[in-house]
Amino acid sequence: MMTLPLKSLPLKSALAMGCLCIAAGLALGRSSAPRDQAAGNQVKQSQPSFGPASGTIPAPPGDDYVIGPEDILEITVWKQTELSGRVPVRPDGKISMPLIGEVEAAGLTPPKLADVINEKLKTYVTKPQVNVMVQEVKSQFVNIVGEVGKPGRYELTQPMTILDAITSAGGPSQFAKLKRIYVLRPQSNGAQQTLFFDYKAVIKGRKLEENVYLRRGDTIVIP
Repeated sequence: MMTLPLKSLPLKSALAMGCLCIAAGLALGRSSAPRDQAAGNQVKQSQPSFGPASGTIPAPPGDDYVIGPEDILEITVWKQTELSGRVPVRPDGKISMPLIGEVEAAGLTPPKLADVINEKLKTYVTKPQVNVMVQEVKSQFVNIVGEVGKPGRYELTQPMTILDAITSAGGPSQFAKLKRIYVLRPQSNGAQQTLFFDYKAVIKGRKLEENVYLRRGDTIVIP
């Protein structure tokens, strides 16, 4: 189509043509915006999700949690601020409180410990109301030793399998004997149970029954 310079057209015609060009440009912009937005949404939706963001704080332990040595407790006695506060569980499993002295805490759940404290306080406080919460879990841990990126002690703040723990420790080194990894698990009679773990097989989807959940005091050995 042949076009004429605006200066060769009458003024009214030139203005009319200019308005038509502006209107066409706006319409084109509106029609392309939804396509661009839809494309952007499609890109966002195609991005994979890898679960909660790093740094997510685990939920506090529930009422069925068994308190252990070195855990940090929050003990609240209603209307008794001098009896309330953060209390550490000593390595011997006991806590110390004003008026009632030492109380065995390890091995009890928070509600059960609250009942014990409540009974002891009845001698000194009229109708005490006690609440116990676990603020920090420090008694639940496993040890990872041997040919791994970051050997050491790891807290069990949430359920963790053998593979989870090895991954958290930076993975096995290039010298690790991946088919000879094992877990030493303390027993109540003082003995130790040995659980074998074939790393190569598990990451290939085989021998998944060996990838058990860890317990407090387990030691993972990567030879």
